[in-house]
Amino acid sequence: MKILSIALCLLTHEAVAQSVVPTRTIRPLTVITSESVSLTADSVPGTYTSLQDVIGFEARIVLYPGRPIFEGDIAPPAIVERNAIVPLIYSVGGLTIATDGRSLTRASAGESVRVLNLESRTPVRGKVQADGSVLVSR
Repeated sequence: MKILSIALCLLTHEAVAQSVVPTRTIRPLTVITSESVSLTADSVPGTYTSLQDVIGFEARIVLYPGRPIFEGDIAPPAIVERNAIVPLIYSVGGLTIATDGRSLTRASAGESVRVLNLESRTPVRGKVQADGSVLVSR
């Protein structure tokens, strides 16, 4: 009897699935705000289902109104802009060397970025830190 009542409850209640959609056209590199997205009753596999999952992120492609936002369509906002002067930090053991570099690409925290060392004019690769500096590895 218990199984029958559970089955009846499941059959009488519709599953509510939603997708996040833009309310206006969002251009690439634009940070998504709460006013620019809403939920729709349609559910599409591979799309975001919560507004909190997309607010504060940056569009990687043009997002059109009413079309669901897929997981690859957004990314964390860039901390380092192209051609920006950034601190380069090389740290191994107890030795730390710091200098300035020019970013050759845009990147967000945790991403790898190419930077031109302004002292030696040598391009190096490093990981962007939360404070905007670039940690260079061997």
